[in-house]
Amino acid sequence: MDGSTNSLDDVSAESSTEFPDRMSLMEVRLQAQEDEITLLKSSLADALRKLRLHDQQIPLLKQQLIAVNPAAARVLHQSCYVDGFSKPCRLSTSSLDGFHHPSNRVRRNSEKSRDSQDKTKQRLSKKAASSTNLLTRSPSLESRAKDLISSTGSQGSRRGTQSQSIKMFIRGRPITMYIPSNILNYEELRMDLPSQKLDLDWVYGYRGRDCRANLYLLPSGEAVYFIACVVVLYHIRNQTQRHYQKHTDCVRCLAIHPDKVRVASGQTAGVDKDGKPLQPFVHIWDSKTLVTLQQIGLGTFERGVGALAFSSSDNGTFLCVIDDSNEHMISVWDWNKNIKHTEVKSTNEAVLGVDFSPTDTNNIISCGKSHVYFWTLSTGTLTKKQGIFGKYKKPKFVLCFVFSLTGDVLTGDSEGNILTWGKSAADTKTLGKGAKETFQIMKQTRAHEGSVFTMCILQGGAILSGGGKDRKIIRWSADLAPERECEIPEKFGAVRTIADVDGEELLVGTTRNAILRGTFSDGFVAIVQGHVDEMWGLATHPTQNIFITCGNDRQVCVWNAGDHKLDWCATLEESGLCADFSPNGAVVSVGLSTGRWVVLDLQTKEVVSDLTDGNEQLSVMRYSPDGSFLAVGSHDNFIYIYNVTEGGRRYTRFGKCTGHSSFITHLDWSKDGKYIMSNSGDYEILYWDVASGCKLLRNRFESKDREWASYTCVLGFHVMGVWLEGSDGTDINALCRSHSERMVAVADDFCKVHLFQYPCPKPKAPSYKYEGHGSHVTNVRFTHNDSHLLSMGGKDTCILQWRVKGAGTGDHSKEHLASSSSVCSSSSSPENGR
Repeated sequence: MDGSTNSLDDVSAESSTEFPDRMSLMEVRLQAQEDEITLLKSSLADALRKLRLHDQQIPLLKQQLIAVNPAAARVLHQSCYVDGFSKPCRLSTSSLDGFHHPSNRVRRNSEKSRDSQDKTKQRLSKKAASSTNLLTRSPSLESRAKDLISSTGSQGSRRGTQSQSIKMFIRGRPITMYIPSNILNYEELRMDLPSQKLDLDWVYGYRGRDCRANLYLLPSGEAVYFIACVVVLYHIRNQTQRHYQKHTDCVRCLAIHPDKVRVASGQTAGVDKDGKPLQPFVHIWDSKTLVTLQQIGLGTFERGVGALAFSSSDNGTFLCVIDDSNEHMISVWDWNKNIKHTEVKSTNEAVLGVDFSPTDTNNIISCGKSHVYFWTLSTGTLTKKQGIFGKYKKPKFVLCFVFSLTGDVLTGDSEGNILTWGKSAADTKTLGKGAKETFQIMKQTRAHEGSVFTMCILQGGAILSGGGKDRKIIRWSADLAPERECEIPEKFGAVRTIADVDGEELLVGTTRNAILRGTFSDGFVAIVQGHVDEMWGLATHPTQNIFITCGNDRQVCVWNAGDHKLDWCATLEESGLCADFSPNGAVVSVGLSTGRWVVLDLQTKEVVSDLTDGNEQLSVMRYSPDGSFLAVGSHDNFIYIYNVTEGGRRYTRFGKCTGHSSFITHLDWSKDGKYIMSNSGDYEILYWDVASGCKLLRNRFESKDREWASYTCVLGFHVMGVWLEGSDGTDINALCRSHSERMVAVADDFCKVHLFQYPCPKPKAPSYKYEGHGSHVTNVRFTHNDSHLLSMGGKDTCILQWRVKGAGTGDHSKEHLASSSSVCSSSSSPENGR
């Protein structure tokens, strides 16, 4: 019987691991195909741009040659014949009018060199035979045109222009950056570390949506919990935070030592920037000093640490750990000596909790999907006995358990029941002389509608239980007679975990990432709140310490960075992906996932404008410096421009910027409010003359000296140095220049926040690097006076507030590039700016 069960477990485990692998492979292949399609579209659009440019140049060139030398005109006429064609080739692109975005640039793979045109022709002929002639023809036409231009004697000016530009490469694609006029010698520019640094000031959010037993109260009056890579110690009465920051990836579980001072925290494995897995571990640390006392399990645990528990009866000598491997290995450690006493396979099913018996270190209990196991530690070996449900319905999940003061084990399950377990004598009549005592259900108590997510034992023996669907907290007597109950507000979700404060006051963690404080009599209020899904939109108020966030949970949240509190929150009909405050600070515009955007009044919290542009998601909202225009960047490749009147409450369409061949990612206004700089998904930088009717500026060289009111575009001369060599274009999600124009913060795809000096136009620029997020960092913004930086995680639903410290903080004077004179001698980035 055991053999068949094990074989079924093995098959289940194998299939469960193979399925994600297949999915990952398919996702990789799909991404590769999408890249190829983007490459092809970009190549065609770029060829179209070149042909149109040549079409404009050739007539002018003819006129110049005729005026100077009639014989040269005949050379030009002959050169317009292409090999294989018997009639003159007109440099026209009417056959490609179906491509609506002629301004795209080529998105080439880094391994493709510019001189391997034969391979490029062969590759493209297989993928798009209809466009082969165009792509094979345009290089030769471009070469002939250059030769003709050089014959006119005008090559000197082009060479001068080229000497004022440099190229950076993303995915092998060259991106030309024009050097501003005040840079006399680019090569001698020195890239230094910024004079400012960051310190973690506040952490917004709590991870309650998918973690259990992660909220405790310490004797110091601090609540300890975690989100992303940070364990937070929040002093409830003083409303201050301290942070344990030694984890390298998301924290998944917590355990408090019997002395109520030492804490164990386990993390997930994660991956590095090259996609290689990092090893998970457990840290044991002192909550008073935040000093790490021990690190255990590095190289032992797989995927992550799922559950932790200190032993109780021996003053916390041992630590039990269950990892997230397929077998959910359970191990027991003498943590102070970093010695693993034993390790054994637990189960192929999910494990949700583990704990030592409070009276016997040799007895351990674990629970999870369809099981509760009673473990015995003897002579360095762990053996398990499965709890028998017998006549009672076996629940899909055993979600939690506690030890009663009478020695019984109480489990809460997904059926809404509390089961009381006890030992029963061996059934020798049925099982023979070798039968051993078993753990069986002695009593079943109907507790909640839906799941019982958590239970807590009070000092007098009373029991607290927290429900899922009914959102109730119920106080039970020691013999499980209900005494009191209350229901938490629906907006906070279900009860995830409960921490006793003083027998009357409670702390409650919820599934919607909130921590509540209250009593049965007075109800509960939130002391910690956060988003519950991936976040992208972030904006800071122009004159106050206020910022706004929005994300896939359809919540728009307005936060007070000074008081570290949520001021108010509104629910949208769709996901919010981008936002911006109007310069007068009275309203905020929020772009949604459907092409719709709304404008909210900060005082009344009402929607004062509701408009739609296209049917694809919006990626950026940006007001002009004087607030007279609003630019809306969309995934339909357009930038929509609106006139703004009535203090930001009325919007009328002014025009549309048409020219990008991929979705808009970032944009900024010039200081005079007349021009826009924009980036797109195919790594293109374009400039627009909005005042002249949203006209695309074909000559990007003319915009090299333009000053920008903000700098959030990730591609541009002034921020070239933030890109690492070999970047694929998605490694940086966002950046933001400080208002003092002395530093630039970068949000990368590897959970890091970087701080560079600004401007930062040279490769391998040094930076300070800060950890704390457990997911890709989606956005960064400085507060209005540069006193703080806000960074936003994606999947980790965490907002980190960093204090800016150092020379010149808040100084709004400019620091020009021309003041730098020596070559940077170091390209290394300090691991942390502390």
